[in-house]
Amino acid sequence: MLSAFTARPIVELKQRDKSKIECILAYGSDYQPVYAQPCSYDVSLGDRLLVGLNVGSLRIYRVNEPIDEAQAQNASTTLEERPSSAKSNAVDLMREEEKFSKYKIEQLAIVKEANLLVSLSNAVLSIHDLQTYELHETLVKTKGATTFAITSNIVKDPFTRVPSIVSRLAVAVKRRVILWSWHDSELSLDTSEITLMTGVKTLTWATGTKLVAGLTSTYVLVDVETNNVTDIVGPGSIGGAPGQDGGRFGGVGISTISYMGLGGVAPKPLATQLGEGELLLAKDINTLFIDTEGQSLGRRQIPWAIAPEAVGYSYPYLLALQATKGTLEVRNPQTLTLLQTISLPHASQLYISQPNISLAHAGKGFLVISERCIWRMGALDYDSQIDALVERGRLDEAISLLGMLEDALLKDKEGRMREIKMLKAQWLFDLRRYRESLDLFTEVSAPPERVIRLFPPLIAGNASSSAIVEESTEHKEQPSEEDASHGDGKAGSVDVEKKQNAEETASKDAQSSHHTSTSDGGSISYPKLKGSDEGPVLEGKDLKAATAELRPFLVSARTRLQRYLNPDGSLKDTQASIDASASRVQQAQELLLAHAPQTSEERRQQMLETAKLVDTTLFRAYMFASPSLAGPLFRLDNFCDPEVIKEKLIETERYNDLVDFFYGKKLHRQALELLERFGKEGQGDENVSQLAGPRRTVAYLQNLPPDLIDLIFRFVEWPLDEDQDCGMEVFLADSENAESLPRQRVLDFLQKKGKTLAVKYLKHVIVELNDMTPSFHQNLIEIYIQGLKDGRLGDRSARTRWEKDTLDFLKNSRAYQPCKAIKLLPAEDPKFYEARAIVLSKMGQHRQALDIYVFKLKDADKAEDYCNQVQLSEGSSLSPNLTKGSYRSLTSDLQDKTTSIYHTLLSLYLSPPPPHKSQWGPALALLAKHGARMPASATLDLIPEVLPVKELESYFRGRIRGANSIVNETRIVASLRNSMAFSEEAKLRLGDGVPGANRGRGRSVLITEERVCGVCYKRFGGSAVKVLPK
Repeated sequence: MLSAFTARPIVELKQRDKSKIECILAYGSDYQPVYAQPCSYDVSLGDRLLVGLNVGSLRIYRVNEPIDEAQAQNASTTLEERPSSAKSNAVDLMREEEKFSKYKIEQLAIVKEANLLVSLSNAVLSIHDLQTYELHETLVKTKGATTFAITSNIVKDPFTRVPSIVSRLAVAVKRRVILWSWHDSELSLDTSEITLMTGVKTLTWATGTKLVAGLTSTYVLVDVETNNVTDIVGPGSIGGAPGQDGGRFGGVGISTISYMGLGGVAPKPLATQLGEGELLLAKDINTLFIDTEGQSLGRRQIPWAIAPEAVGYSYPYLLALQATKGTLEVRNPQTLTLLQTISLPHASQLYISQPNISLAHAGKGFLVISERCIWRMGALDYDSQIDALVERGRLDEAISLLGMLEDALLKDKEGRMREIKMLKAQWLFDLRRYRESLDLFTEVSAPPERVIRLFPPLIAGNASSSAIVEESTEHKEQPSEEDASHGDGKAGSVDVEKKQNAEETASKDAQSSHHTSTSDGGSISYPKLKGSDEGPVLEGKDLKAATAELRPFLVSARTRLQRYLNPDGSLKDTQASIDASASRVQQAQELLLAHAPQTSEERRQQMLETAKLVDTTLFRAYMFASPSLAGPLFRLDNFCDPEVIKEKLIETERYNDLVDFFYGKKLHRQALELLERFGKEGQGDENVSQLAGPRRTVAYLQNLPPDLIDLIFRFVEWPLDEDQDCGMEVFLADSENAESLPRQRVLDFLQKKGKTLAVKYLKHVIVELNDMTPSFHQNLIEIYIQGLKDGRLGDRSARTRWEKDTLDFLKNSRAYQPCKAIKLLPAEDPKFYEARAIVLSKMGQHRQALDIYVFKLKDADKAEDYCNQVQLSEGSSLSPNLTKGSYRSLTSDLQDKTTSIYHTLLSLYLSPPPPHKSQWGPALALLAKHGARMPASATLDLIPEVLPVKELESYFRGRIRGANSIVNETRIVASLRNSMAFSEEAKLRLGDGVPGANRGRGRSVLITEERVCGVCYKRFGGSAVKVLPK
């Protein structure tokens, strides 16, 4: 069991001394109040010990500093060389007040701030001086008192908010509770009394203003400020319903009834404070945990076999004194587990200083009293207590104790708590309680390596503890040749037998530990800790159940690792974290690692190895229990071991998942080689039907970045050979990757594969992507022209479509160089006449272009369309005033001074170069349609004199209509302007009644003395006023 406390007698009455110890009081000699900092000798007991005897004498002892046991056991230090404090007695009798009281002293207490000593003797309270122990006053009102309780607290004044020390004295006198109070060492004149329903047996302060009174049959909570009394309802002898009195045997428990007839008495109601806001009530063998409001905390009862004589709380343990057994029980107040039993013969009382202010030190040392002896209970340091519990396998108790202790009292509390919880989780795993184990591992953020090594190599791989043991065993069990020659043949059988016996023993220990508990129903007592390699062998259903619980842990660990690791394996910037400092981030990172790194690079490397182990183990767990869940893991950023994944997926013929994994790990060449292999050969295989054909390869290539263009060229060849349209999707897809490929390199590659592919790619780049690079436009023109020259374009429809595409591109593109394109077009080949005309038009040589349309192509309609397009393009470059009116812009003086494109065409019709003849029909049609757009003087000069005037009727009619249109337009504009001027004049002159006129000139503004300017905010007064438009 735990050795939390050690008993050391400090006061023992000699045999010739016939007196008996009735009560004691310990305090500090510096006369500081109990809420102040403790003295150096003992944090809660002080260095003065008052002992009240049954003869009425008061003995005053000085408590010396305890001897350091480590120093006392040091062999290098002799008795003479030890300090004087080590050679002194535990206590020294300073004085004895023999006439302190005429009767036995039943109870002692002090009011330190008032320097008073309070004693209960002969059922009356007396007040003494704390220094001289002289009697000041006997409180007559307390005649018949049975017990009293004192508390001191710091209270702020509700009005001034000034803190003061308030001490309260509560005295139980039969059914009454009488109250006195001191405020900063001054006794208040006001006393109060509270009458309860039955006699008061015990008093315990719950807070500075609330008191728990143990009555004959029940407990009540008394508020001393409001005088409210609240019944406490509890089990058994604690109390029944509110207001219920059990009569003569109302307070008698089961264990007491059996000997009531032999002169037994009813058990005493006991109470003690626990942690902040908690109290324990005990009567007979019944217990109740309550808060400061008297409400039950709903916790189970303490499994006492017999009723205790006294209860107390020495931080952080619950104490119970069993007088009939002569033992002191030390329990955990949370789990109620019995941790230690100390033999103290004839002990009858506990003395524990009041834990008024800081529970961190309250009750660390306490006293136990018998009629002839006083024991001082020394506490072992908390770290040693934790180590002892862990060593004995009491992990639950160690965890509970760590949770109750303050951080300042332990070295690395969080680290110890985490380590012990991981030990508990490991043993739960050995007991095949996998869910509880993995939940606990997740709660403490256990290093993944520590959890994974609990699994066999099927799940953990080389990280498995069994794999490590087998590897070390292989090295150790390789005998030398001499040992093999001189070895005994029985040795092997002996080793096997020992190993079997060890395994059977370990299995029995693990099974028995699941059912073992403490003698009074506490937590599980785990067997002595062993190495993790001695746990149960996981296989079959156990392995599946453990693996199912392992997966959530690995997912949680994976999420935590992603907070600190980038997908490329580098550490994330810890300074970017707003709610956590760099040191806290570093500590959080180290929690994931089995070994603390020394440098940042070591930390990064260890975290990368841990991430690799976690992801690879998660993959194995998925493949073992739920293979369908392994696929999504590959589509996320992961750190899986490629060799392990490849081997496992090939073994299970999951080639599609293998391709996804290769893509995630950027092993593109291996993935594409696999796709090429199954794309060509896997047409009839059902396992690789998804990879058959070029479609899967093309989809993979579309997702590759531009910097892998060489790899794309290498593996796009076979899809282009099998299906050009499908293969070209790599370059023509509407995706960022396809658009960002180096276009010139792609064009060079496709030109080697064929001009059709190059044309398709160039058209996509120029038309769809609007790329105006001159070289691309020039390349496309060269391919078009070369195709027309070669003539290998298939059937007539294909050739016609090719010719149309060539002409359209020559006409619409503005990025190619016409001077280079004209050199590629044969001058005398009829197939290229129209193409040359378009290129000449781009060069601005309109007469040569019209010459081709008129004399080589002999197509008047195309010549007229050409003139219309040129006229529109030139008209758009003029000023807006010259392009609004069709006739006005074309028949003005400015147009008369310039040569029109129609005039050029007319000159070719009427004055053709030799050997061509004049074309009267197209010329007259041109004059009829566009005569108004040509300069009149130049046009009439071209018309021969032999041409009848009747043939020019349509020309003159068009000119006259154009002139009339200009005149009519001028008149309409003048009328509109007159109407606008009239409307504005009406608004100005008439104003009233006209919408939007603002009253015109009749507008008036009222100027008062309070009116100020809206700009400078000054009063107008007699100054001139200027009214703004609005």
